[in-house]
Amino acid sequence: MLERTRLKGRTVLPEDRPAGPVGVVGDFNHWNPAAHPLQPCGDGTRAAQVSLPAHSSHSFRYLAAGDYWFNGESADHHDGANSSTVRA
Repeated sequence: MLERTRLKGRTVLPEDRPAGPVGVVGDFNHWNPAAHPLQPCGDGTRAAQVSLPAHSSHSFRYLAAGDYWFNGESADHHDGANSSTVRA
């Protein structure tokens, strides 16, 4: 199971699942898969830092190699096909 962990404003996923490059894409970066690639952290995880305005809600998904789209399993809530998060 993939888990998103909030760590100082970052989204963190396991370093090896899924294999290959992964980016977080959403309405905050115009769904651009190159805008926020997850980078290895050296502790078995990989992360991307995204700055979002306070008191806002944003839809996002992850995009992995091979055009594999997936949701954040531990997102704050889901809005259909996308994952959503609310920043206070």
